[in-house]
Amino acid sequence: MALLEVKGLNVFYGKIHALKDLSLSIEEGEIVSLIGANGAGKTTLLTSLMHQLPYTGSVSFQGKAIDQAGTRDIVKMGMTMVPEGRRVFVRTSVQDNLLLGAYSRKDKEGVKKDLDHIYEMFPRLLERKNQLAGTLSGGEQQMLAMGRALMSSPRLLLLDEPSMGLSPLLVDQIFDTVVNINKTGTTILLVEQNANQALRIAKRGYVIETGEIVLSDSADKLIVNPQVKEAYLGG
Repeated sequence: MALLEVKGLNVFYGKIHALKDLSLSIEEGEIVSLIGANGAGKTTLLTSLMHQLPYTGSVSFQGKAIDQAGTRDIVKMGMTMVPEGRRVFVRTSVQDNLLLGAYSRKDKEGVKKDLDHIYEMFPRLLERKNQLAGTLSGGEQQMLAMGRALMSSPRLLLLDEPSMGLSPLLVDQIFDTVVNINKTGTTILLVEQNANQALRIAKRGYVIETGEIVLSDSADKLIVNPQVKEAYLGG
């Protein structure tokens, strides 16, 4: 049984058909990369999975249909998202941002343990835990957004363009962190324009064009696929 199963997803923005009968699945423990050009529907898919957009079709998580679940319920079930652009609470401290990620949890000891783990994973955040999030650099804000999402203790983490706007050195660090998060047992759906990096750390990948999945394969095969190389990997 797949951890996440999406079947026949359709999303409209007015008369624009943004996602067209889209289907995909993610198995427990995988990193799956979704690549595609700007406007292809990548972010629309993630926001739909978190039920922040209306859709038709079916989505099941851990074997249960979540089509009628609210975003808060989906987070409680174990799926959460790091949005494009980070969206940290800029007038709130680093530590309070992280604790807001655990708002639905009642296990205080578990929250404290996970907070310590986030600070071990991102020592820079520990150094700045009392700073306002708005004073952090772009890379630090990305670390904070990832840490905040992990504070909900997700089984499935949806990552939307984590490398956007970062220097090459920080991009490498963020992708290393994604791998380390996966090694601790969190399954990851990675949406990323840096297709080369995304496929190098993934087990499988999907290619989306104008709202449709046009190709799916193991990441190893996609990275040498002539069509993918020409369109997304610089030839």
